[in-house]
Amino acid sequence: MDTITDTAQIAGHTVTPITPFGVRVDAAHPGTPVTDLPVARLRELAREHHLLLLRGFTGFPNAEDLTTYSAQWGEIAMWPYGAVLELVEHDNPDDHIFDHRYVPMHWDSMYREQIAEFQIFHCASAPGAGNGGRTTFTQTEAVLRDADPAHRELWEKVTGSYRRVASDWAGACVSPIVTTHPDGFPIIRYNEPPVGEDFLNRPDLEFTGVPVEQLPEFHRTLNDALYDPRHLYAHTWQTGDVVIADNYTLLHGREAFTSRSPRHLQRVHVLGAPPLENTALTNG
Repeated sequence: MDTITDTAQIAGHTVTPITPFGVRVDAAHPGTPVTDLPVARLRELAREHHLLLLRGFTGFPNAEDLTTYSAQWGEIAMWPYGAVLELVEHDNPDDHIFDHRYVPMHWDSMYREQIAEFQIFHCASAPGAGNGGRTTFTQTEAVLRDADPAHRELWEKVTGSYRRVASDWAGACVSPIVTTHPDGFPIIRYNEPPVGEDFLNRPDLEFTGVPVEQLPEFHRTLNDALYDPRHLYAHTWQTGDVVIADNYTLLHGREAFTSRSPRHLQRVHVLGAPPLENTALTNG
């Protein structure tokens, strides 16, 4: 285990733990280019601690520069829109990711042929104090490690079937709730059912493996564990923040934010080496 202490440094910049998981690197001098940090060392930290925050560094003035930087982390997973997803509220959104309401817990690339290892987020513009919009991350290895044995036994019986019809995210997959990380330890793959009639482009979800009367207990106990403060980190964005998240181990979501606030994130998916094939993918 790579223990991080209050005195740890990387290239002269202070590294400190984040509660309940992850590490933060603060620029020794505000405005230092984030490209000054050695990516090989950052990759080690992201894999060991599952979430990495780089704060106080100069960010990326455009999507091209973010793409160039992200390519240092590995092969970029390209989408119909390109490498960079611009996460900003749309005037007439056709999907919940472009809305200002909350986004349930899920994992990225669930409908893709290969699952991204890293999500690289860049905060082009923070939502502002009091406007919400935190990105939520939950450490599923820890959820399973800390689980009540009876709850874990219930979760292990359930399989989730998921389907979306939106053009860029269309697809279907079937995955056990408790499955295995490429390195061999157990993790959770779960798309939390959305709440509210105003949720845009609601996915089709089905959970099987236990009697239907046990499903409320399944969702309740799993959601309680995912949102337990021992496992959940909710990131308050500052403009210029760069966050690298371990998409193999974590689930993530978003808290609602004030409509028309200036929240603007950019996200890139980086594949593992070798890329992880999505064995949960189905034909629909």
